[in-house]
Amino acid sequence: MEKRFQREQKEVNQMVFGIRAVIEAIGSGKDIESLFLQKGLSGGLISELKTLLRQFDIPSQQVPIEKLNRITTKNHQGVIAFISPITYQKIEDLVPQIFEKGEVPLILMLDGVTDVRNFGAIARTAECCGAHAIVVPKKGSAQINPDAIKTSAGALHKIPVCRHDNLLMVLRFLKDSGIQIVACTEKTEDFIYKPDFTLPTAIIMGAEDEGISFELMRNADHLTKIPMVGTIESLNVSVSAGVILYEAVRQRLG
Repeated sequence: MEKRFQREQKEVNQMVFGIRAVIEAIGSGKDIESLFLQKGLSGGLISELKTLLRQFDIPSQQVPIEKLNRITTKNHQGVIAFISPITYQKIEDLVPQIFEKGEVPLILMLDGVTDVRNFGAIARTAECCGAHAIVVPKKGSAQINPDAIKTSAGALHKIPVCRHDNLLMVLRFLKDSGIQIVACTEKTEDFIYKPDFTLPTAIIMGAEDEGISFELMRNADHLTKIPMVGTIESLNVSVSAGVILYEAVRQRLG
C-alpha cells in the first residue's frame, strides 16, 4: 500500500519545463499548482503563454534565472510549471450536488493558511469529520505538493478542494445558497458552542499571524472562538480547525 501511494505521488506531482511544453500542459486542461517565469523573458511564445495565464487565471511568479536553475539543470527556457496532484473543483458546482443528495453542507474555508503541513493536517481532519469541501484562494495559500499529500494521509485525494480568486465572492455565494458563515477568531466573546452547526455551515479559519481578513469577518454570520484557559494565547491553526470541526460533528451526531 505504501509503495503504491509513493508511485501515485510521483505520477501526479509532475514538473513541466520549456515554453511549448507548459503551453501544451495548460491547453490540455492540466491544473497548474505553481508556475515560474524568468524575469525579462519576451518573444512570441512567451506572449502566447502569458495570454493563456490570463485566460485561465493561473498565478505565476517572475523569478531570476538562478532560481529556475536550482529547480532543474535541464533546458527550461525560462519557464517551469508544476502540475497539481489533485483536480480542483468549483464550489458553485459542489453546493447544489450536496443539497441534491439530501446532505447538510459542512464546508471549510482557509484564508491565508500557507504552511503545507498545516494544510495537509487540516485536510485530514476535515475528511475525517465528513466536510464536503475545502475552499482556498488562488494566491496566498499553501501549495498542494507531496508534503501536503503525505501529511493529509491521502485525504487530499478524497475531499474536494476548490481554488477561487475571491473568497468574498465565494462567501456571498454560500450565503445566497442558504449556508451560514462561521468565522473562527479571537475577536469575539462567543465560544464555538454557540453557533448551530446542524444548519448548513461554512467555517472560516485564518492564518495564525494575521487571522481572517476584515472583509470576510465583516460578512460572517457568526464570530466564534475556542475557549483558552492556559497562558499561551493561541492554538496551531490545524489544531483549531480540528476543535471546531469536531464541535460541528458533536452537534450533528447529538
